[in-house]
Amino acid sequence: MEIQGRIHSIADLHSSSQTQHIETQNNQNQLSPEEQEKVADLKQRDQEVRRHEQAHVSAGGGLTSSPKYEFETGPDGRQYAVEGSVEIDTSKEADPEKTVKKAKQIQEAALAPADPSSEDRSVASKARQMEQDAQREIQETKQKENRIYNQSGTGDNLADIQSTISLIA
Repeated sequence: MEIQGRIHSIADLHSSSQTQHIETQNNQNQLSPEEQEKVADLKQRDQEVRRHEQAHVSAGGGLTSSPKYEFETGPDGRQYAVEGSVEIDTSKEADPEKTVKKAKQIQEAALAPADPSSEDRSVASKARQMEQDAQREIQETKQKENRIYNQSGTGDNLADIQSTISLIA
């Protein structure tokens, strides 16, 4: 019985979907040519907005929120997404190497849509700066470590010590 109930429910949904499609067609027939053009424009905008925000999410690798949309009601009474946004975690990591990786991911997410907005480009630019700062921090740390090892009187530099350690491991 449970299976029959599910089949029945699916059949009801299919019938309901067909009814909505017919009602939409009837509403379209009742719309003026200008209203039909407005609906077509809204449908296109809705697809563009959703595709744009989904590109951010897909490239964000877990750094982005779910998309949030602003809707406009069309002459047909339906809601169409006309603006969208996602939030992205742009915080610096404690480890500069992880910050570099995260900054690259942020840049990819920001520039993922085919047509990045000026705000998207701004986020990517800030992420690029975050990446450069983290790389500079990594370089400064390596230079300090080299100076410490060179001052210890052994004459070994950090690269030699790291090579020796990796050979031992």
